[in-house]
Amino acid sequence: MTQLKYDDFAKLDLRLAKITQVEKIPGKSKIVKGVIDLGEEKREVIIGGAEYYKPEELIGRKVIVIANLEPRKIAGIESNAMLLAADLNDKPYWLTVNEDVPLGTKIR
Repeated sequence: MTQLKYDDFAKLDLRLAKITQVEKIPGKSKIVKGVIDLGEEKREVIIGGAEYYKPEELIGRKVIVIANLEPRKIAGIESNAMLLAADLNDKPYWLTVNEDVPLGTKIR
């Protein structure tokens, strides 16, 4: 395992977001297109794990995202954040918080 310096970790902008929209991508079975709400802005993202979750099961979930990750085009769609998940046998378990925390709150 590679160790990072704290300064490298501090560059990550981790925030709480809510998945507000999800739609299937024609020809893709493992990813969907989603929209997340970061409190003061909304962004399009690609969400993995579509073979495990129906779109309606993802809507309304609060998730932890890397908000300052360089955008990446996946399946022709620009993804503007990355949702964080624990991965067990290829199934993502989305990271979240238990308390009622405002969207956009910085994670540290």
